[in-house]
Amino acid sequence: MPLFDAYLMVDWSANTTPKTGPDSIWLALAERTAAGLRLHVLDNPATRAEALVRLGDLLDGLVQRKRRVLVGFDFPFGCSSGTSRALKQKGTPWRATWRLLSELIEDGPGNANNRFEIADTLNRWIGHRAGPFWGHPAGRSYRHLAMTRPGYDHALEEKRLCEHAITGPQTIWKLSGVGSVGGQVLTGLPVVRALRRDRRLRDHTRVWPFETGLKRLTAGALKDHPVVLAEIYPSLVRPESETGQVKDALQVQALAAHLAEEDDAGRLGAAFAGMPGLNDGERRRIENEEAWILGVTRPDTWSGKVSVDVDAAFPGGLAYINDGAAIYAESRRIIENETDLTALPAGLHPLAVRLVHTCGMPDIVHDLAASPGAMAAGRKALQAGAPVLCDVEMVAKGVIATRLPAGNKVVSRVAAPATRRHAARHHTTRSWAGIDLCGQTLEGAVVAVGNAPTALFRVLEIAAAGGPRPALVIGVPVGFVGATESKRALAASGLDFVTVHGRRGGSAMAAAAVNALMGGIA
Repeated sequence: MPLFDAYLMVDWSANTTPKTGPDSIWLALAERTAAGLRLHVLDNPATRAEALVRLGDLLDGLVQRKRRVLVGFDFPFGCSSGTSRALKQKGTPWRATWRLLSELIEDGPGNANNRFEIADTLNRWIGHRAGPFWGHPAGRSYRHLAMTRPGYDHALEEKRLCEHAITGPQTIWKLSGVGSVGGQVLTGLPVVRALRRDRRLRDHTRVWPFETGLKRLTAGALKDHPVVLAEIYPSLVRPESETGQVKDALQVQALAAHLAEEDDAGRLGAAFAGMPGLNDGERRRIENEEAWILGVTRPDTWSGKVSVDVDAAFPGGLAYINDGAAIYAESRRIIENETDLTALPAGLHPLAVRLVHTCGMPDIVHDLAASPGAMAAGRKALQAGAPVLCDVEMVAKGVIATRLPAGNKVVSRVAAPATRRHAARHHTTRSWAGIDLCGQTLEGAVVAVGNAPTALFRVLEIAAAGGPRPALVIGVPVGFVGATESKRALAASGLDFVTVHGRRGGSAMAAAAVNALMGGIA
């Protein structure tokens, strides 16, 4: 039986500006299904901030579905033995280094970062004339960071133990140029640490080999900690494809497929033991500070020796969730994780979740407002048989009429011939005219306005003049002219209301608010 259900491979980048395509961040998630291994995600976040959010959400979803996940990052998890001591850090070397880099890194939402300044500082702290970090862009000058590779005649070795056993990888000290691994380390390890400490993941996650030991991985070890974070080297495999995809994208897919195949064959567990022949001192170095590259199992490992046909591994392209209940459950999970409902009364939480689900914008809850009795008033009106009066047909079509409790009518008069004539006579919009022609049916009705501010203004004018008063007005017109003002007027009208302040709104959100009312009707 395979150890893992899913394989999430990450190709990292230290870019200083948002970037997609070649030489940027790529994520590939391959997951076991009843139909075999399927590629569920192939993503190319433009920034590290986006990547962190995406990775956290993906892993949380997998954990919630009780999947065992191998997560691989293509940069060193550790530094050459003695680095933490040279930096005068206390505690377990790898933890101390991860903590220090996380404290020093300044990595903005647009990828601007201070990795060269960090390297200059670390070189100064280590106290050598040059190095161990080296490399920076032309035109810059650093006191302790050379532009070219220095000699490695001091205590810190240029290569870790695992890098002596494989051809190809650059060292952690290189910060610029092709294969600038140092930049990936300085920007990447704080992200891995953030994932390890994520409240959703921390009880389920372990870092190999630091927290698992350099030993064969078993299914029993994954029972309580189903997420394993590991260092990978995508160039261990050589991807083949006729699709013309970006090399980085192909490599993460190929490595995911290769590791899944090794898992199927029963060989992957042994790879977590590293390389046979390591003595006790070397194993201590690896487990405490240096880490190891997963898949390096012999002293003459060659990059690209294993060929992987990506087209054959994932013949159907991207897979996706196609079960309606599963889609809804996953959506609810993401919404509840990303939406801050603390400022809203508990009675509005179901409405807020439904609105976020409709528009895909968790921050919209900050603009959500309702009168204290709004939801109860709307439900009571529907149970009494009140109609749902809509400003446009799109709102009416979005209301789930079969769930209305009393065979309630859902009405929009905007397209009626009489409405056209009424609008022309009054030199106004058809939405305004449609509301005006509702007449006495407005009394005790649920009104849903998602498109036209003029319709919402007309509802308020009629009520203010002593005319029919709706039981509830859902006012979420979208737009730049009148939308904000009409919502502000609704909130001050004295009517029971639901609104989303500002320009955002729309027919789908108005219908969603009506449907949310039905969720509280027995």
